[in-house]
Amino acid sequence: MTRSKATVIGFTAVLMWALLALFTIGSAPVPPLLLNAICFGIGGLIGLVWTARQGFGVLKGISWKVYAFGTAGLFGYHFLYFTAFRLSPSAETGLIAYLWPLFIVLLSGLLPGERLRAQHVIGALVAFAGAAVIVLGREGEAGSAAGLALAFLCALTWAGYSVLSRRLGDVPTESVTVFCLATAVLSVVAHLALETPAWPEGAMGWAAVLALGIGPVGVAFFTWDIGMKRGDIQLLGVASYAAPLLSTLALVAAGIARPTWTIALAAVLITGGAALAARAAKS
Repeated sequence: MTRSKATVIGFTAVLMWALLALFTIGSAPVPPLLLNAICFGIGGLIGLVWTARQGFGVLKGISWKVYAFGTAGLFGYHFLYFTAFRLSPSAETGLIAYLWPLFIVLLSGLLPGERLRAQHVIGALVAFAGAAVIVLGREGEAGSAAGLALAFLCALTWAGYSVLSRRLGDVPTESVTVFCLATAVLSVVAHLALETPAWPEGAMGWAAVLALGIGPVGVAFFTWDIGMKRGDIQLLGVASYAAPLLSTLALVAAGIARPTWTIALAAVLITGGAALAARAAKS
């Protein structure tokens, strides 16, 4: 597989994550950890089908340390993310949580064989400004210190998981199947300890949960793994800032949010940042 093809495959994860907010709204009133358990369970089942193509023997030679790393990355990020927004449902929390693409770009410079250029950093900062326009334009409560701190940790967790995945380039993507299933089990345990059960309402609610499990909390992690291991990691990091913009556009299309000038400004900044990173990738 070529580097450019892997980058395109990795970007499909960003496109799927753009629908995360829309489907999450449709899944109400399911509490976050229960939703996590259901969706990762669905994602794990998809992974079993994915793995069946190669044969389950491909999973046997993988170290338990790799499985522990992947599970900690998926479960840790989502647990920190959901807890941060429970403590601090604010725009500031969302903005700090969206530091992970910038961290990916910066941390990628530590990887062997990768070269971090000034255009990568500038592009990431410009795109981050676009994400800030989107996130800070939303209404919300004032952020608490604990929630903001957890949001920062969740950004570091996902960036660390994504960048370190590059060091596991020889580990087959089928391993993500185990990550998803283990995350589903841990989410069930956390749900039983921390939440009161509530199930989707009606056919549309269940459809939203199913869509989440198939796409943003399912196939997306497999395609992201391919992008991180074989694609242009800096370009993918900057391009990830398209997620909050596309997410907002999806909410506008669904009639949940209103179109504003901030969306247009964010589109210019995010596109410009991605273009700078793409130019650096070609030079």
